[in-house]
Amino acid sequence: MIMKQVIQLQNLSHDIERYILDLLEGGQENFISLRRKELAEMFECVPSQINYVLRSRFTPEQGYLIESRRGEHGYIKILRITCGDHGEKVSHINEIVGDSITLNEARRLLEALQDREMITGRERLIIEVALRHAAEGNNEKELAYLLRKMLCGLM
Repeated sequence: MIMKQVIQLQNLSHDIERYILDLLEGGQENFISLRRKELAEMFECVPSQINYVLRSRFTPEQGYLIESRRGEHGYIKILRITCGDHGEKVSHINEIVGDSITLNEARRLLEALQDREMITGRERLIIEVALRHAAEGNNEKELAYLLRKMLCGLM
């Protein structure tokens, strides 16, 4: 019974994510505005499920910024980050990676960059191998430095 509920929640999260992505892809702007309450009613779920999807699937590492205003007339604005020139890409990478990063966070970032076609699958794998080797020392600052340098070099 519990496993069935977990699967249903995973499917619901996927459906919510897909709906939001479809809205973003169908619009002419690189953002959409939604009302959390209306979205929750549409998917027959609690607003915290919407929050979960936003926090886990629309992160800066995945190329999104979320602006949220709570309350009766609250809204959610989801902005797709676009990087036009080299300088914007480097700035975006430096901001996302920051001063320290774990190996798992780095892997998620690399997957998101590949999904956004900012790096190739081959480049992602090469960087992951280098990071795995660097992560043996467990220094998240060195890992972040190495990741920033490799990604900025590719951009």
